[in-house]
Amino acid sequence: MKIKGKLMDAAGMRNTLRRLAHQVIEKNDGAEDLVVIGIRTRGVTVARRVKADIDAIEGTDVPMGVFDIALYRDDLEDPASEIEFSGSEISFGVDGKTVLLCDDVIYTGRTVRAAISEVMQLGRPAKIQFLALIDRGHRELPFKADFTGKSVPTSKREGIAVRFAEDDGEDGVYIYEKEK
Repeated sequence: MKIKGKLMDAAGMRNTLRRLAHQVIEKNDGAEDLVVIGIRTRGVTVARRVKADIDAIEGTDVPMGVFDIALYRDDLEDPASEIEFSGSEISFGVDGKTVLLCDDVIYTGRTVRAAISEVMQLGRPAKIQFLALIDRGHRELPFKADFTGKSVPTSKREGIAVRFAEDDGEDGVYIYEKEK
């Protein structure tokens, strides 16, 4: 992987996630009936940080869960192949709730589709919203994030790497050239 540039540093990520939290609160007239679900793996960190900002702004404790969408993927080449499934962690109901799905990058839309399928298995939410730190384009399915930190048009030869201090020792968003 050849890094082409840094799109966001730690301060930029912190400010962007706080801005997104404010947008979520504004669009939903507060945090009442809001639940946050992070999509494994890096969407979980996005969800934790956005939840922390929402809680701090609203003085609340919004329920948060984790989805592993592996069992809902539609891009498995061989259905008999082994799927690595770390499990989902949802300890609350979604009926009548506003479900905020969080991920680090939206690309083709297939992850969002899988996450929505998983939400619908849990119940009937009032609405489902999607938050992505980065939108890199190239949608294959008709999904758009309700809340986007930054839109970064990429070529098919490029990728986006989101790094978090919790997992990678630093906060930053990078654009890179994929290996051929």
